[in-house]
Amino acid sequence: MKIVSVGGGPAGLYFAILMKKADPAHEITVLERNRPDDTFGFGVVFSDATLDNFREADPETHAAITQAFAHWDDIDIHYQDQVLTSTGHGFSGMSRQALLDILQARAKDLGVVLQFSSEVTDPAAWAGADLVLAADGVNSALRLRYAAHFQPAIDWRRNRFVWLGTTFPFPAFTFMFKESEHGLWRVHAYRYDARSSTFILEATEATWRRAGLDEASEDETVAFVARLFARELDGHPVLKNRSLWRSFPTVRNGRWHHDNIVLVGDAAHTAHFSIGSGTKLAMEDAIALCRALGEHRDVTPALAAYEAERRPQVETLQRAAQTSLEWFEHTERYHGRLEPAQFAFSLLTRSLRVTHENLKARDAKFVATVDGWLADKASRQSGVAVPAAPPPPPMFTPFRLRELVLSNRVVVSPMCQYSAEDGTPGDWHLVHLGSRAVGGAGLVMTEMTDVSREGRISPGCTGMYKPEHVTAWKRIVDFVHATSAAKIGLQLAHAGRKGSTRRLWEGIDEPLPEGNWPLISASPLPYFSHSQTPREMDRRDMDGVRDAFARAAGMAVRAGFDLIELHFAHGYLLASFISPLTNQRKDAYGGSLANRLRFPLEVFDAVRAVWPASKPMSVRISATDWKESGLEPAEAVQLARELKAHGCDIVDVSAGNTVADQEPAHGRLFQTPFSDRIRLEADIPTMTVGAVASYADVNSIIAAGRADLCVLARAHLYDPYWTRHAAQEQGIELPWPPQYVSVKTFTPRDR
Repeated sequence: MKIVSVGGGPAGLYFAILMKKADPAHEITVLERNRPDDTFGFGVVFSDATLDNFREADPETHAAITQAFAHWDDIDIHYQDQVLTSTGHGFSGMSRQALLDILQARAKDLGVVLQFSSEVTDPAAWAGADLVLAADGVNSALRLRYAAHFQPAIDWRRNRFVWLGTTFPFPAFTFMFKESEHGLWRVHAYRYDARSSTFILEATEATWRRAGLDEASEDETVAFVARLFARELDGHPVLKNRSLWRSFPTVRNGRWHHDNIVLVGDAAHTAHFSIGSGTKLAMEDAIALCRALGEHRDVTPALAAYEAERRPQVETLQRAAQTSLEWFEHTERYHGRLEPAQFAFSLLTRSLRVTHENLKARDAKFVATVDGWLADKASRQSGVAVPAAPPPPPMFTPFRLRELVLSNRVVVSPMCQYSAEDGTPGDWHLVHLGSRAVGGAGLVMTEMTDVSREGRISPGCTGMYKPEHVTAWKRIVDFVHATSAAKIGLQLAHAGRKGSTRRLWEGIDEPLPEGNWPLISASPLPYFSHSQTPREMDRRDMDGVRDAFARAAGMAVRAGFDLIELHFAHGYLLASFISPLTNQRKDAYGGSLANRLRFPLEVFDAVRAVWPASKPMSVRISATDWKESGLEPAEAVQLARELKAHGCDIVDVSAGNTVADQEPAHGRLFQTPFSDRIRLEADIPTMTVGAVASYADVNSIIAAGRADLCVLARAHLYDPYWTRHAAQEQGIELPWPPQYVSVKTFTPRDR
């Protein structure tokens, strides 16, 4: 096979090595625009797991790399004049030039032809090749030439950074956060040999401009950094190497291959330097592509197999990198608001891939410090004594809302059961909610319960609009209080334009085939094109709905509920006023955010006036509509501020479901960042939802301060005793009802 690699960085060189090693008969040429000793940057980073991959792929290269690297286990975090250290992370740094030297030497020894100072713009350079590797970096000429096929998308991020070096030998991977008169500066630094370290300085564009660095030369940048970090660098110089300020480009492509051309490394994808190394990704691309070519005789199916295997892995890392880079873009949100232990934990778990359990396995002492700090804070916040030695896992710390104290941070999410008769809950609801209360959750929420018959989603939805509803709900509330330590909350709502639909298993959001009732909404817009069109609410409708909510709240008092939550999310009636996608009114209730919030806040105030002052109120909101021109997270922050001003105690942060053609960005804990932002910027407690599935997730979210409570739905459908099982696995003893005391002598077995 004749192979041409356009680009002689780590991806092109390593692929050439692996292919030549696989079959010495391959004719392989690497074309590189720069000189052999001409490189950008200073050092590169590899995890221990990545190095294991290199050992398996080519032991000779691995041996040479391990002789040249600097290894460390610790991460040091400089924050508010403290240095917090976490160990057990297992990373290695090495000079980028040293890596290129190793790869060039190995390639030459295997018979790869290396041509340097070869700027490739003419397709004749790869004419006749069986395979062309586009390994020419972020600004790939090949990707540009065939852009119609590769469909590249580059997202230039908002922060500015500069890649520098220093002779200060950092003993650990080091993060620094330092304020100056211009703003907050972030440093990512690590040693890559015995005498040298990479030193990446990052800041918001506003801080960068205030410091005058938008007009600075390399030498002026070096002088600025040397002055700002004189104490931390202890007299060591700052080094430059094409050290220009830039924005990070997140590169994605619709396709990675076209005919016999394949993208690898930065030409195919990038991931922010805060989470990993582009070099690591590039070399792992080379391994995967070589393996695919070995498994398929023809190039075309091999390239398809390579992309099919590699793309999901890269996209997973890119999602984590996106979350990580956004943490650094918004570090001002955390700086000064979080105490040192929590700030450090938030930093270390910022990508949402590292959890409380992962970190505990690496550094139990560090996690115990964080848990101890949180236990002390929870004790003071709740008024309930929490053991300090050993401290409980974060999820088993108490939390207070007004006079309501929850024994732990787990919430059973409102989950519609579609099993009521004219709004009346029955035995199914008793068993559904009662079993989950006995199962150990701190708070159990009812399903979305509607304030009027015409406000139901479906004929099977529960309500709070008839006298018998109070009796039926009180039966459930009394059972929860009598048999468990759980508290129980009632979620009140009106379905609006999403009402008069079928039960979940009959077709979610689909209109009833018969027996429909009239719908109302902020504007006369149907949910689906074939859905019923609601009537635009007038003032009389608003007064009626407001009074129905207040009446339902009074009924909830008589039923004995501990908390009320109003549903301002998911496109239901009150949410339809908030979103610009569903509110197209021209009166005082449409237009600006303040106007769109006017009616939902009227409803909140009416309920707050009825609900006892000693008991808390929550509001569920959609932090984004997941749709262009819809509600944005910044508006959700303002909504939360308004709710706090009106007496809301906690915001239940969800997202989406406003319009049928939403475009959500699903992923692990995908809605948690909204809760994180609202909690800190609006200064209000939050609950988070969205793919929270494990106790490691819950512990991580609470310890990092991303939410105060974690709301789980499907996990509780799968296992009503989810909280008890999480406690057992973590060595926590929850009190059992007397009927179940014999379980204490039971030892579960996997088989």
